[in-house]
Amino acid sequence: MLAPTHDAVRSQENIVRLSGLLDVRSVGDVRQLLNDLIDNSAGDVIVDLGAVDAMDATGLGLLVATHRRTQLLGRQLVLRHPVPSVVRILAVTRLHRILNVERLPLPISA
Repeated sequence: MLAPTHDAVRSQENIVRLSGLLDVRSVGDVRQLLNDLIDNSAGDVIVDLGAVDAMDATGLGLLVATHRRTQLLGRQLVLRHPVPSVVRILAVTRLHRILNVERLPLPISA
């Protein structure tokens, strides 16, 4: 189950850190968290996906709806540090072309 934690640094960034599964059981709580953040802040909305193990179609739908809502307000949704399994889902669904995804740089080996 998803355990959303909400860390908002109001001076520069609005960050929501998620962990676990973003699926039909957890999407309601996350939707409320994101909507509250959008309604009570200014600037881009950053969703840290570094600890999200997997997501289903409901989770993807939430990200798309949040993207649309932020765009209508002249803001941007940023998906930060998704794990490889989430990157694959975004690529297969071609949502990586629509959503702003910040990936971790690949480690340089000597």
